[in-house]
Amino acid sequence: MKLWSPAWSNGEAMPERFAAGRLAADGGVEFADNLSPPLAWSDLPPGTRSLALVCHDFDAPSSAVDVNQPGREVPADLPRVDFFHWLLVDLPPDCGGFDEGRWSRGFTPRGKTAQPGVARQGLNDYTGWFAGDAALAGRYVGYDGPFPPFNDSLVHHYLFALYALDVARLAVEGDFGGAQVREALAGHVLGAATLSGTYTLNRRLRSLP
Repeated sequence: MKLWSPAWSNGEAMPERFAAGRLAADGGVEFADNLSPPLAWSDLPPGTRSLALVCHDFDAPSSAVDVNQPGREVPADLPRVDFFHWLLVDLPPDCGGFDEGRWSRGFTPRGKTAQPGVARQGLNDYTGWFAGDAALAGRYVGYDGPFPPFNDSLVHHYLFALYALDVARLAVEGDFGGAQVREALAGHVLGAATLSGTYTLNRRLRSLP
């Protein structure tokens, strides 16, 4: 299997238009274009009955104590956890990819409405992140891109993983999340392909050569 994007090469920085957050002119941060990225794939294994796409950031801080606090940075040695940005399941095997913006155009406070059609989308982890924010709390369905802490000492990595499955419908229901998808994938993966990208809002790191 192969997975790629015409917008960036594997391991390179993701363009800002695919992020949920960007640096603002006033020195702070703001919501960004939040376009879902263009993706394409090929060489699915024989017997593929559906596809699942998962995007997660494996550099998310395990503690929010230092997150977005001016005058200090999130320590590089802080343990890191997964933050799921996109869960898309039950894609038909004859779907060879997506155009830019197919699944998201702009950041929607309280979350987007699920799109009807050829696949099901789960809840991303902004659902939990904004749960205590009166203005932003809601059900964040589908793709919402990178918005790492502006003071994180690590550049964040975003892994897109495409799975070819031997089932037409993955055994997840309701408001499913990343843990449920991973559990349901077990025993049904015929093949997989990955694409990674990086993103940071730390001005110190962005200024490095």
